Amino acid sequence: MKTFTLIVPALLALAACDGGTQGAQTDAEEARADGNIVGGGAVSQPNAPPPETAGIPAALQGRWGLVAADCEPGRADAKGLLTITADKLEFYESVGTLGGDIDEVADDSIHATFDFTGEGMEWEREMALELQETGAALVRREFGADAAPGSFRYTKCDQGR
Repeated sequence: MKTFTLIVPALLALAACDGGTQGAQTDAEEARADGNIVGGGAVSQPNAPPPETAGIPAALQGRWGLVAADCEPGRADAKGLLTITADKLEFYESVGTLGGDIDEVADDSIHATFDFTGEGMEWEREMALELQETGAALVRREFGADAAPGSFRYTKCDQGR
């Protein structure tokens, strides 16, 4: 009878707490609703955006010129100026917004698809941006049927200021 007396309360305790699985399921559902579950159920790190929303790396952001004159403030004819933000490439007469396709991203490079608008037109362009010379230079390459051949080398504006 003593065994029965000990087993019944233990079974009741287990049934009452369900081993924590119901609470864990609720926590996982809440995390998924908040966007904190990625991939196969792994919880993302706090303050770290998931890869699909990572954006353009901070090291690439800023003002870049094809020639030194492009970097002079206030110039209306800086046709080689490229301004990079977290999600945009701003050229003289067009703006490319980071699309959903990021093929590769690292601290000093990105290979992605950008949605462009400019001069009354819209188009998509696959592009790679890569830092060189310890961040003093940026190389831009385009891919696809209408891509510009070769690469473009930019120099960081505002160096040493």
